[in-house]
Amino acid sequence: MDEDLRNIVLGVLATGVSASLGWLGRTYLWRRGLRRQRAFFGLPAGAECLLVVNKESGTDRSVHRYDVFALLELSALIKDCGALARITPHDQAHQGFGDRTEFCLGGPYSNRRTGAHLATLLPGVTVNVEVEPGPDRGAFVIGRETYRPEAGVAEYVLLARLTAGEGGRPVFLFCGQRAITNQAATRYLARHHRALARRHRSGSFVLLLKVVNSGAYGPDVVELVADVTREATTVPAAAPAAT
Repeated sequence: MDEDLRNIVLGVLATGVSASLGWLGRTYLWRRGLRRQRAFFGLPAGAECLLVVNKESGTDRSVHRYDVFALLELSALIKDCGALARITPHDQAHQGFGDRTEFCLGGPYSNRRTGAHLATLLPGVTVNVEVEPGPDRGAFVIGRETYRPEAGVAEYVLLARLTAGEGGRPVFLFCGQRAITNQAATRYLARHHRALARRHRSGSFVLLLKVVNSGAYGPDVVELVADVTREATTVPAAAPAAT
């Protein structure tokens, strides 16, 4: 009887120790993952970040519904880090970069601040902002390559993490050819930020993504076309003068 009781006690103790070690292991992994997530987004607990929102094309103040969905995706990431978000219209964000993390949503035709970031941080990228319909409307020129949208079939979006300024906090750009591609980029970031942090070691990167058949699949089917960091951050060579 004493032997059976001892075995029971030892079994209970072993179970308790195993459960405690498992809980400690899971807690350690969770905290390590959270530290890495906060480092990648530049969002320590309690930090404030900036959500710079664009306007729907052809309107003064309204935000496209897909951009609202994109803001919700970003808000969830920010909340996971224990940080705070401040939403600012693109034409009222009169401040530099680096002091706080910034999420800038929309292309230069709807977001003035995106246009400023492209000119300052991504000199190798040109976006066609013509209002008149045409095959090149909204097209990206990155280095020597041109990426034209096919509405509802194949559309492109730039997802960039850029570190600049004295504070070192990153700027995230979601520069799409349509509002639905902005949401696709935020969803891609939400799904792949851990892999991106490992691959880029919390440095700058510029990814070109293609949203496939958004007319049928919405923002869910996204392909990585290329890492265009070098091309996007390099000032294009001047064309030779005509003789």
